[in-house]
Amino acid sequence: MPSRSGEARLKMPEFSVLPSPTLTGPASSSVKALPDRSVSPGKTVLVADDEPDVLNMVAAHLASAGYKVIRAIDGEEALEKARENLPSVIILDIMMPGMSGLEVCKALKSDSRTAPLSILMLTARTSEVDRVLSFELGADDYLSKPFSPRELVLRVTAILRRRAPAPAVTGFLRAGEITIDRDRHEVSVQGKSISLTAIEFRLLLTMMESRGRTLSRGKILEVVWGYNTEVETRTVDTHLRRLREKLGPAAQQIQTVRGFGYRLDEG
Repeated sequence: MPSRSGEARLKMPEFSVLPSPTLTGPASSSVKALPDRSVSPGKTVLVADDEPDVLNMVAAHLASAGYKVIRAIDGEEALEKARENLPSVIILDIMMPGMSGLEVCKALKSDSRTAPLSILMLTARTSEVDRVLSFELGADDYLSKPFSPRELVLRVTAILRRRAPAPAVTGFLRAGEITIDRDRHEVSVQGKSISLTAIEFRLLLTMMESRGRTLSRGKILEVVWGYNTEVETRTVDTHLRRLREKLGPAAQQIQTVRGFGYRLDEG
């Protein structure tokens, strides 16, 4: 398998400080030997990465957190196992040989059977293009290498929390030209229906429920994504930009409060 020395230099400092015996052979065995009774229903995670150390480390931490882990070493295997197992969450490394993580994400989101699956992208590259492409293709979250395994587990937990059925709230929300039907998870602008991703819907709903009040990027991350870290506040900006594009004539209702966050006005 080709070596990616540039990425290795980024990751190894992170892994070397982890007090984890999980990168050795016994760790791999302990993951496989995880008793079924410790795994909660609906908590299956598929992890795809062509670097064995990363794959073992991620799998071991997820298993210790109670997740059933399915492994894949390349894009083709990830796509096959995703279609076969329909896991709760899929973790895809972008830079895999053959079929990249972005290509796998696109294939999964293009298939009605696998489109609802949640996807978290991993990459050693820091380019904004990768992050934007990931979200455009339908990924739920994005994490740059090197990363803390504990943070990755928290991200996966947050994704599953967002997918859990929300308490029943009936009725419509209206602000200016925007209407949200909370029962049907539908949004319309000037009476015309628009299509939003699950994250975009939660983002707009959060702003509608707090209309007139300014929400910090950190607060939006906490409510919509389930975590709060200043490093990833750019995620909010990326999604707000795409949400504004879809809102068309109502985009001006979302106001940017420089240096702090966003506010949705009545228009």
